[in-house]
Amino acid sequence: MPRKPKFIPGPSRLSVILRELNEEPRLSLTGLRGISLKLAARNDHFGARHFVKEELRRIRYANPQLSVEVNKLPKPLQDNWTPEMVVEFEDGAKTTIDISNKWSTSITKELMDLAGGDLWKEHKAAAQAAGLPILP
Repeated sequence: MPRKPKFIPGPSRLSVILRELNEEPRLSLTGLRGISLKLAARNDHFGARHFVKEELRRIRYANPQLSVEVNKLPKPLQDNWTPEMVVEFEDGAKTTIDISNKWSTSITKELMDLAGGDLWKEHKAAAQAAGLPILP
């Protein structure tokens, strides 16, 4: 009877998730109290939905004190409204960002330009000087 081949397991699911959450650049936001998103639950607002799925996890992990509210609303085909992100600063000021017809990475760049702080500006300048993309 032949020997059973040895199996080398790949990385665990937890280590893969942690690697994704700790990717560079770290998406830490300064001076924010909360983020509120309003988008369609399906069939529309693709960039906003991908932002919630891909980038918002990293933002939430890097900013545990940040209040994040996501409202996924049903949107019939005849309705015509745009997704939006409301960013609330610690001083009480609110800024509304239109996130319709944008890729998830461009939404992330716009949010980080608004509240990313000095670390984001340094990363952005270094990436542009090296000819690399700002976000992977």
